[in-house]
Amino acid sequence: MYSHMMIGSNDLDRSRKFYDALFGAIGGKAAIQDEKGRLIYLHNGGIFMVTKPIDGQPASHANGGTIGFAMSDPAQADAWHKAGVENGGTAIEDAPGVRSGNGMSMYLAYLRDPDGNKLCALHRMPA
Repeated sequence: MYSHMMIGSNDLDRSRKFYDALFGAIGGKAAIQDEKGRLIYLHNGGIFMVTKPIDGQPASHANGGTIGFAMSDPAQADAWHKAGVENGGTAIEDAPGVRSGNGMSMYLAYLRDPDGNKLCALHRMPA
């Protein structure tokens, strides 16, 4: 359904440090920067991009929005979360761990990136 995700940033150098560490923690590569200055991350068939807003206005996060990243296991989610906190992110919600409900169990870890975007590492637990 999705072709890519793109978020805005007010400081691309700060975002690059944060997202390079975040994707590096799960086996991804550092950003490619295109001719427009956008940061492009390619990992597991997905494309995630960070850019200064094209309209010249300040970047802001979506209230109620969350960007979820699939993790292979809880250890990968923990490494992702740790890398984010150590590189300018903020731990939010409950501590990383298993959440159950509606017949499902998931391992979740939540962060806000340096621009305030809400991110989630998610691993679906076996039934």
